[in-house]
Amino acid sequence: MSSSSFSGRPVARLLSVVLPAYREEAGIARVLAELEQVLASLDVSFEVIVVDDGSPDRTFQRVSELCAARPWLRGLRLSRNFGKESALLAGLQAARGDAVITLDADLQHPPALIPELVAAWRQGVMVVNGVKADRSVEHQGYASLATLITEGLGRLTGISLRDASDYKLLDRQVVDILTDSLAERERFFRGLSQWVGFHQVDVPFKVAPSTRRTRNWSFGGLLRLTGTALVSFTSAPLQVITVLGVLTLLMAVLVGGEALVSRMAGRAVSGFTTLILTLLIIGSFIMISLGILGAYVAKIYEEIKGRPSYLVAERCGGAGRGGHRYRRVRR
Repeated sequence: MSSSSFSGRPVARLLSVVLPAYREEAGIARVLAELEQVLASLDVSFEVIVVDDGSPDRTFQRVSELCAARPWLRGLRLSRNFGKESALLAGLQAARGDAVITLDADLQHPPALIPELVAAWRQGVMVVNGVKADRSVEHQGYASLATLITEGLGRLTGISLRDASDYKLLDRQVVDILTDSLAERERFFRGLSQWVGFHQVDVPFKVAPSTRRTRNWSFGGLLRLTGTALVSFTSAPLQVITVLGVLTLLMAVLVGGEALVSRMAGRAVSGFTTLILTLLIIGSFIMISLGILGAYVAKIYEEIKGRPSYLVAERCGGAGRGGHRYRRVRR
């Protein structure tokens, strides 16, 4: 099979599905049941890899129980909560398929869309992006903030992230690039999968209701991910420092010019208020500049430490590290 050919592909030897999971004890069985039904209809060997991101509940224990009767299922439990980006990386590195699908484990990414993703891949598409066409079930404030942030990121980075999601199908060649060639520790999966380029298409889907009772994402988490994306994909914030410096210079020229004119005219200079405001503004500019520089220095610091993005505490399922049994469905 030639992964780089755009003229169409034969049936995949193996299709991998990666599910990062956190606090999914109640709904993981339902998700896997729906996945099995969809994947069995594709007439393709498949594997499903559930990556438990250090859940405080019994998510991994439930996955271990389900592995006993499902040779196509494997589970990884990370030693602690490293975050969704690290869980995705762990799943991608464990996947062995000719194509790899990533989706959330709460059914907001409908498994019924998988045949459409696979069909596009078989026509030669290297990256098939699931995009959110209808987000009505999401929290309105969260959805609005996410849209605003992705619009801003798109303008700054040149990477289109409007209505983007982690629901994707990646060709084996793209997976190898993401896991082997890109060595950065702190990742932004949606941005990286766009950045690599290749032949990509978007497939719209309606966001389904979540099986979770509480959201795993928070506004703070969204803002932190935004910061990671900004620092990873653009140096635009550093240019803000130059802009602030120019504004400070203009302010100094105006205030200095006013003081000179007043002195030459023999008028008393009552510049206390002006001086205080100028100092406050300049001080604010300095602190903002230091904050921006600090974000990039922190990014460099995290990367040069060279610590792994995740640690695996337990594994379950499969027939050992050398190979696993995969269900082969025949028509």
